[in-house]
Amino acid sequence: MQERMEELIKIINEADYNYHTLDNPTITDQEYDKYLRELIEIEEAHPDWVREDSPTRHAGGKIIEGFEKVTHKIPMMSLSDVFSESEIIAFDERIKKEGITPQYMCELKIDGLSVSLLYEKGKLIRAATRGDGVVGEDITHNAKTIKTIPLKLKEEVDIEVRGEIFMNKKTLEELNKEREKNKEPLLQNCRNAAAGSIRQLDSKIAAKRKLDTFIYHLPNPLDYGIKTHAEAIEYMHKLGLKTNPNNRLVNSIEEVLQFIQEKGMEREELPYDIDGIVIKVNDIKQQQKLGFTAKYPKWATAYKFPAKEVLTKLTDIIFTVGRTGQITPNAVLEPVIVAGSTISRATLHNEEYVKEKDLKIGDIVSIRKAGDVIPEVVEVKKERRTGAEKDFQMITNCPMCHTPLVKKEGQVDYYCPNSKCPARHVESLIHFVSRDAMNIDGFGDRIMEDFYNFHFIGNIADIYSLKNHQQDLIRLEGYGEKSVKNLLEAIEASKENSLEKLIFGLGIPHVGAKTAKILAANYETMERLMQATEEDLIKIPDIGDIIAKSVVAYFQEDHNKAILSELKELGINMTYLGQKIEKKEDFNGRSFVLTGSLKKFTREEAKEKIESLGGKTVDSVSKKTSVVIVGENPGSKYQKAKDLGIEIWTEEEFEQHL
Repeated sequence: MQERMEELIKIINEADYNYHTLDNPTITDQEYDKYLRELIEIEEAHPDWVREDSPTRHAGGKIIEGFEKVTHKIPMMSLSDVFSESEIIAFDERIKKEGITPQYMCELKIDGLSVSLLYEKGKLIRAATRGDGVVGEDITHNAKTIKTIPLKLKEEVDIEVRGEIFMNKKTLEELNKEREKNKEPLLQNCRNAAAGSIRQLDSKIAAKRKLDTFIYHLPNPLDYGIKTHAEAIEYMHKLGLKTNPNNRLVNSIEEVLQFIQEKGMEREELPYDIDGIVIKVNDIKQQQKLGFTAKYPKWATAYKFPAKEVLTKLTDIIFTVGRTGQITPNAVLEPVIVAGSTISRATLHNEEYVKEKDLKIGDIVSIRKAGDVIPEVVEVKKERRTGAEKDFQMITNCPMCHTPLVKKEGQVDYYCPNSKCPARHVESLIHFVSRDAMNIDGFGDRIMEDFYNFHFIGNIADIYSLKNHQQDLIRLEGYGEKSVKNLLEAIEASKENSLEKLIFGLGIPHVGAKTAKILAANYETMERLMQATEEDLIKIPDIGDIIAKSVVAYFQEDHNKAILSELKELGINMTYLGQKIEKKEDFNGRSFVLTGSLKKFTREEAKEKIESLGGKTVDSVSKKTSVVIVGENPGSKYQKAKDLGIEIWTEEEFEQHL
């Protein structure tokens, strides 16, 4: 354990130097956070091991040659990071234990470079970076080129203020276009571009970069008779400093969580990058009572948004058998947090996918959540290979029943041809109870496997007869009376689901959740859908030949018709309960993109309206987009729609079309 602590200190110190001093990060923020958390846990468990030079004792960063050192009169402390709702609630509880009923100021966490600005009699005399929190770098010559940093304040006051220097997304885009023309290397992102610009020795170069600032902190507010952080923000704004209008004063932790959710949804629409939300106790005297740790203020914390893409290690590749017999390779990953949840597995789809990405066991890979839901491997970081990685080998026999696999002509997938393979059947049952299908809460994979192996469930209809075996289930090891009761209640509740849930749960090949909803909305009852012909189906937008043939073939099989008949007798709803489609010319067959904040509709309500009239919603603007609906503070999607000449509706016009 002590050897691991020494290793972590070395990794983090090297990462700090590369990030803060050289502006050349060699690991991602998520890897850094993971290593730092592991080190903190070891040090808390073994306080006698803690070294004075541990990175938990200071904010990393050294001074580079060419800039004068600046000692901060009041240290520029960094903030503690939290990554989940439970950690935010724990932060609130710690404050309340001190006998404080707090108001919180919620602020956007700008992804840029921290700066301290010192004014004497209203005139800017020095700008400095945070550095290690005690000693920073004098960047006055470059700060003076930033138009949002006033050279003279509106009052002749002696004051130090702190904030963030950043680069707007549009500025980065324009700079990279110019650099591409000049065959110069492109700037990676807004944060690195801002940091690199402010550290230019030639201020003319910095001036061309069009940097921006937000000022958000007054380190000594009581000296100015200011009693709250909100008053400090207002005072700095009155002095002529740029502050961020996207702040909110709230009275409860529930309102903090609501703010985080709102800004998380609006994040992509903002003209600048944010990587989280800062939460501060508003009352200055309460801040003083709470005080500081060696590194952080106890009265503030920073919630970090879930990463879109993170790095982890691919430790193994295993194979599973799907409900159609399809064999799928799956990545076994070192557990890592992606978009708010811990990921340890990701599908690799098929042999060709693995070979195209050149994946080896032991590789460091980047992963993300496709559509913010499904974990996927993006690419291998070949530069991180050590030579100890193992080549991928496709299996030749089913991992469950050991039947030799077959590969259909013209297809990339391997299949187990054994229709009685137990894995195929269990997978179809697991799919039926899953969230997007019948959504039977508490019916996990292991429970389904147990019930199948104990012969309580043989097909999907048997799920609804489990109540006849209640006492037998309670006697099983690991299954108590309460858990069985809750499961049976969830099964009964699923009978009332709308038709699309059942259609998707049946596992018809090529019919996903979205297609199931389209079919349910168009046919409204299972009986009508079962009578549909291929010709009928392909007339529906987004239903092609392959889906039409698959649906018709499924309902022609006697076994499937018998199961559906049994489900109907058991009381499972066979009717669509959602908003019916009333095709309207302005919407039918057209694709829509929503951008900005709508006053009278939530995003989901607007989407439902569009889909109920025969339209569909998509996330990004392209030449195929029919209409872009614009609310308040629209982002880059609005500009792209204008550039492409796409029809644009205001919210009022959207209402008129409805």
